[in-house]
Amino acid sequence: MKIYIGSDHNGYRLKEALIARLKQAGYDVEDKGDDNPDPKDDFPVFAGRVANEVLASKDRDVKGILICGSGQGMCMAANRLNGIRAALLYDHESARSSRNDDDANIACLPAISLGTRQAADITETFLRTPFAGAARYKRRIAELDKMQ
Repeated sequence: MKIYIGSDHNGYRLKEALIARLKQAGYDVEDKGDDNPDPKDDFPVFAGRVANEVLASKDRDVKGILICGSGQGMCMAANRLNGIRAALLYDHESARSSRNDDDANIACLPAISLGTRQAADITETFLRTPFAGAARYKRRIAELDKMQ
């Protein structure tokens, strides 16, 4: 599974820790920035990088991870792109249901409220949960993709 990951300055330390853990677990991870915790950076830049990589990928199982202070900004920015289903994850149930029901392709994490271990565990739930593929879920995703 290919994973693209990005963060602003608020999520930088958590991003670095998650990259190490994900690589250790055998995932193919590509860091899309920021390269340092620059307080002048803007989260939409990194959300755009990750979302565009997810959309362009030929890997059928590609995922993205975005991290900022609350996770909200990254989630809002990524969801501007048609075909992206970014979900704010704050516990195992939000991770599980975002994948099972909504086929989320980007996990957004709040660095301010999640520690490294908790974020890693939630991310693992997100990555390991398959999309259920129920007709009603597919219908709802198609409706999302038609929205402008």
